[in-house]
Amino acid sequence: MTKDPHFVALEKMYLAGSINRFYHPRIDVSDSEATIEIEVSEKLFHAAGAVHGSVYFKVLDDAAFFAANSLEREVFVLTTAFTTYLTRPISSGTLRSIGRVVNRNKSQFIAEAVAYDSEGREVGRGTGIFVRGKARLRDVPGYDA
Repeated sequence: MTKDPHFVALEKMYLAGSINRFYHPRIDVSDSEATIEIEVSEKLFHAAGAVHGSVYFKVLDDAAFFAANSLEREVFVLTTAFTTYLTRPISSGTLRSIGRVVNRNKSQFIAEAVAYDSEGREVGRGTGIFVRGKARLRDVPGYDA
């Protein structure tokens, strides 16, 4: 079965982002869902030896964002609000976040994401509101559908 070219293009666009040269994430986009994975390492730690909250935000927002953009084929969506809850520290293994669109209308998408450790335990969750931007996807570097 061939993967939807839009989903493949979104994955390439994500990986082309400069910030991802630091995190080295993996991504999988499907219809109204996206999964982001990052290997945990000391470069992501705060002073107490666990992953910094900004990393939780990144994987949660990225997964929710790409779940939303999977449903929008013309323009880049924008995060307008994102609430993050850190529920458990993580200091080894893989940080995996699964985002899903839970509501959409003409003006916005609402998506939720849950982050897990390598043992499948929840370590964080977040909810975001995303809107259609003005940038055409075909004009965004890395997007090639």
